[in-house]
Amino acid sequence: MPGFVLIVRARDDADPVMRVGITVSKKVGNAVIRNRMKRRFRALVREVLPEAGLPGADHVLIGRHSGIERPFDDLKAELVKALGKVKR
Repeated sequence: MPGFVLIVRARDDADPVMRVGITVSKKVGNAVIRNRMKRRFRALVREVLPEAGLPGADHVLIGRHSGIERPFDDLKAELVKALGKVKR
């Protein structure tokens, strides 16, 4: 997706809890920008992951430079689309 990279890996440990990791590298911007992106990603995860996430899997969001100026609704639609692809 243009704003982030999503990596999902099943844990195969019979635990249905979904875990989330968020990372934004220094290449994306300074600390203020990186923290803003991480806050936006946490809000996305709270809204989308309970319905669209894979139970018993680790989800990792890696921020991209183009994700800074993307509208929140676009990021949300992209996350839903990416999770749909992963489920297939």
